[in-house]
Amino acid sequence: VQLQASGGGLMQPGGSLRLSCAVSGFTLPEYAMGWFRRAPGKERELVATISGSGGRTYYVDSVRGRFTVSRDNAKNTVYLQMNSLKPEDTGVYYCAANVGAEYPYWGQGTQVTVSS
Repeated sequence: VQLQASGGGLMQPGGSLRLSCAVSGFTLPEYAMGWFRRAPGKERELVATISGSGGRTYYVDSVRGRFTVSRDNAKNTVYLQMNSLKPEDTGVYYCAANVGAEYPYWGQGTQVTVSS
């Protein structure tokens, strides 16, 4: 099982980034997926989730309306479109696969820095 997150970088406040999470070694449609982030000096937090079919999504309040999680099961890829970025969005972003109530499979993380 492998998850490879990419797409991070340095962006000015108000800008946009799209993160991708390419998965292999398991059947993506069978798994809900989550995006997490760890901001400097803070605990890791759940940012967004998407069901296996893509029909249900969840967002933490701080990103709702700015971030959009989506998936293309045919491409084995999950995305996180991040718009109107704020400095407090800075952190390492991880994708993870959900099994039951846990996330046993994780990608390596991609750094997002929002700064002018």
